[in-house]
Amino acid sequence: MAEIELRAEEFTLFRKYIYEKVGISLSDQKSTLVKGRLNKRLNQLNLTSFRAYYDYLVNDTSGDELALFVSAISTNVTSFFRESAQWKWLESYLPALVASKRDKKIRIWSAGCSSGEEPYTILMFLQHHLHDFDSWDIKILATDISTKVLSHAIKGHYDAKNVEPLSKEIVHRSFDKIRTEDGISYQIAPHLREKVLFRKYNLVTDPFFIKNRFDMIFCRNVMIYFDDVTRHELIGRFTTLLPKGAPLFLGSSESLTTHRETLKLLGSSIYQRL
Repeated sequence: MAEIELRAEEFTLFRKYIYEKVGISLSDQKSTLVKGRLNKRLNQLNLTSFRAYYDYLVNDTSGDELALFVSAISTNVTSFFRESAQWKWLESYLPALVASKRDKKIRIWSAGCSSGEEPYTILMFLQHHLHDFDSWDIKILATDISTKVLSHAIKGHYDAKNVEPLSKEIVHRSFDKIRTEDGISYQIAPHLREKVLFRKYNLVTDPFFIKNRFDMIFCRNVMIYFDDVTRHELIGRFTTLLPKGAPLFLGSSESLTTHRETLKLLGSSIYQRL
């Protein structure tokens, strides 16, 4: 497989394009990463230069290549019950949320859901802590820009190694065990999968068409790729969809230096709508 060189002017084209399309800010130091992660894609397309790939990318009106590009240069690392301190906090917060919900409706947004572990973890958590879980009207909107990871998430099919850290009780309650010639794998049970609506969504350029507010929003390890301006705008949009007292969960390496008049830090990258 031939290694194709990425010229400085080509990297500048990619950097401007990806910022305009999805808000990802690439520093000069990311040139080597972009080159390394995209060389395979260029070879798959039989392209001989990054300029040719740039032209291919910008002329793809379907948006599929943009999603592949974003997936290639970002890190889709996730797991069930990631950020353990946040789930511990949510356990203490849940009784107040339940008490406020006379209609027994809970609406949650998992923004940047990747391959589905986050929205399914939310459901596993609620199923474990709500004794009358089946009587609740729970819906989770799970969005990502990548159609590849969304396809995985919709199937809810995971290798045994992904499920191994979970308790036997949660695995028994939340998964169907699948035996094949390749070994054992697990699929999220239908009664949980039906509570998640997966959608392709660009947090930066797509309109915030959502009319209803959410009881909580998860947007973890997404904004690490954005600059300050994009983060500020996105957080402002999130706050319009959160009622007073509702939490916004960010990744452990993410923090806010703005919106202090509307969001209060509670700890572990958890912010509360004021």
